[in-house]
Parts: sequence; structure tokens; C-alpha cells
Amino acid sequence: MGRTFFKLLGAALVIISSSGLGFYMAAQWGEHLRTLEKLKKMIFLLKGEIVYANSPLTEAFERTGKKAGGGIGDLFLAVSDRLMEQHAEPFFTVWQEEIDKLPKEVCLSKEDKQNLKGLGEHLGYLDMDMQERNILLYLEQLDLAINYLRKHKQEKSRLYTTLGIMGGLFLTIVMY
Repeated sequence: MGRTFFKLLGAALVIISSSGLGFYMAAQWGEHLRTLEKLKKMIFLLKGEIVYANSPLTEAFERTGKKAGGGIGDLFLAVSDRLMEQHAEPFFTVWQEEIDKLPKEVCLSKEDKQNLKGLGEHLGYLDMDMQERNILLYLEQLDLAINYLRKHKQEKSRLYTTLGIMGGLFLTIVMY
């Protein structure tokens, strides 16, 4: 009786934990989408600050970071703070280092981070028109990524949850 109880308990725990992993992976897909959408809004704000308000980069990043808040907003505020310290570091170096410091909670893929680093490559030293074009190019890349995530969200969420549940059932059958 005791041994059967523990086998059933173990089987239930395997099914529950693998199902939980599937639901977690589906939630990560949605969080990635929300992060990119928020980043898009912030880049639009940054574009407005640079192009229309003629703000220097330190002010543009500070205002954008304060309006947005959260993990991505903290990135913009950290870049602004480092630029204000005036250690004679080039903007691109500061930008890359701060992106590399982003916590895991900010749900960005390696490709997203590379594209974000590419945005900073031409900010700050080109004329206003070229900076605007660079920002618009990055926004197009973001749109492509967002559209891909939206298009596949339901499909991937279903896949992850189903695989989690079925994987747990399969492991339970194999172990039993």
C-alpha cells in the first residue's frame, strides 16, 4: 500500500512539474511579445526626443526612461546616468555595456539584444536625419519581430502546454 501511494505521488508530481514547465514556456512567449511592444513605444519616445525636441542624448534617454519605467526604462536611465558622468567613453560602448547588464527578467532574446546594440551604433554622432533613419530602421526590425511573435503566439502556447502535459504523462508511463 505504501509503495503504490509513493509511486502515484511521484507520477502526479512529474505530470504537474512538466505541465508547469509547459505553461511557463508559453508565458515566456507572451512576455517576450510584451517586452518588444514596450521597447517599440520607448524607441518612438526616444525618436521624438531626439528629432522633434532636439534633446541631447543624455536628456533624451533620461526622459524616455522616466516615462517608461520597468526593466527597459532602467536601461535608458542607466545609459543617461553614465553619459552624465562624463568619463569620455563613447556612447556606443556605454550602450553595449548597459544592454549586457540587463537582468534576466527583461525578456529579450540574443537576437533582440544584438539588434538593440546595433541601434546605438549610429546614435549621437550622425546628423539628425541619419539618426532618425537609423531609429526608423530599428523600428522596422522590431515590427518584424513583433509580428512574428503575434502570428505564432497561439500556436506556440498550445504547443508548449501540450508538450509539457504529454511529456509528463510519457515520463510517468515510462517510469511506472
